[in-house]
Amino acid sequence: MTNWKVILNIAKTHLFTKIKQTSTAALGVAFGIGAYITLVCFMTGLNGMLDDLILNQTPHIHLYNEIKPSKVQPVDLYSEFGNSMNIVHSVKPKLSQKKIYNALPIIKYLSENENVRGAIPQIKATIFYIAGSIEIGGNLTGIIPLDEAKWFNIQDYIVKGSPQALHNSDNGILLGSGIANKMSLDVGDRIQISTISGDVFPLKIVGLYQSGIADVDAIQSFANLKTVQRILGEAENYVTDINIKLHHIDQALPMSKSIEKQFNVRAVDINTANAQFETGTTIRNLITYSVSITLLIVAGFGIYNILNMLIYEKMNDIAILKATGFSGKDVQLIFMSQAMIIGFVGGVLGLLIGYGLTVLISTIPFQTEALPTVATYPVNINPLFFAIGFSFAMASTFLAGYLPSKKAKKIDPVRIIRGQ
Repeated sequence: MTNWKVILNIAKTHLFTKIKQTSTAALGVAFGIGAYITLVCFMTGLNGMLDDLILNQTPHIHLYNEIKPSKVQPVDLYSEFGNSMNIVHSVKPKLSQKKIYNALPIIKYLSENENVRGAIPQIKATIFYIAGSIEIGGNLTGIIPLDEAKWFNIQDYIVKGSPQALHNSDNGILLGSGIANKMSLDVGDRIQISTISGDVFPLKIVGLYQSGIADVDAIQSFANLKTVQRILGEAENYVTDINIKLHHIDQALPMSKSIEKQFNVRAVDINTANAQFETGTTIRNLITYSVSITLLIVAGFGIYNILNMLIYEKMNDIAILKATGFSGKDVQLIFMSQAMIIGFVGGVLGLLIGYGLTVLISTIPFQTEALPTVATYPVNINPLFFAIGFSFAMASTFLAGYLPSKKAKKIDPVRIIRGQ
């Protein structure tokens, strides 16, 4: 029967007699785990911020009427050309309306679907912002402000004002920060907009919108759905886009295909719309985890080397232990215990170092005009990362201690003593 008290006492004695080597091994584990936690928390936090920047306001499924060329060209209508090769140049798109037919019943139908969290309408219109004799092209989107805040987090990108202020104003506009800067406008001022037909409407600025993408902020603005319908001279059932938020994003692709067939509209899922961005996110995550795992492996090799040298220096001790009745298994357990103690102490120190550095990074100011709502560097303090780091510390020290301890188990004490 193994006497763990004796084995642990011997292991502790070995560790304290070589305190420098023990400290070096423990610090190797600590800094490896600390660097892993710091890197993975910072990089996943940064990736999360970039994902939110692009995807936070992106619907899981976007419905609209797509302008596309007619499948049947006029020449195809004449039977005498049926057996001929017809080459048609400058194929024009067919005449189609931007309005989604039966949009309100579609929204009601989708809202009752158990897979759908929310389905809300939008109107997208091309307009001009008028500054004296200057006209600047832009986009005006009609929204239901409180629903946009609920499902698509528009409030995170409003630097002045609020969704509630836009909701309460029948002639209000949420103006892009780029346009506001160009025209020296602020909340409370009035701006004139013109439709492509030439009608001019004055609107009151109730808020400033900044997405962090300069090209978007230079043209984009929002108003109430009914306000945009009135500006365009359209009825209450005029809707050009429907944005859908699902409970599970992986249902977006199959559901978009089903909606396209059912309602004869263009339905684009979030993965298709952001395929290039998703690829970039995957690559960034792959680099993050690759570097993190490399740090842990390097720390493991450091432990292996130190324990291996410790065993060579303790040859006489091993011979004496075996000569006094300790079995090879006992000797192996002594050195395995040393490795696990180093792993435990180093792992705990690594968690503290990683947490401290992560918190420190989260307090460093991060100010940029592109991201006005982000005050400090983003970090993701996920308990799972700490659990993985500590588990890897224990696993790596176990493996790093197993091979040298297995060698110590097989040492012949007679040969060592004779060699002395």
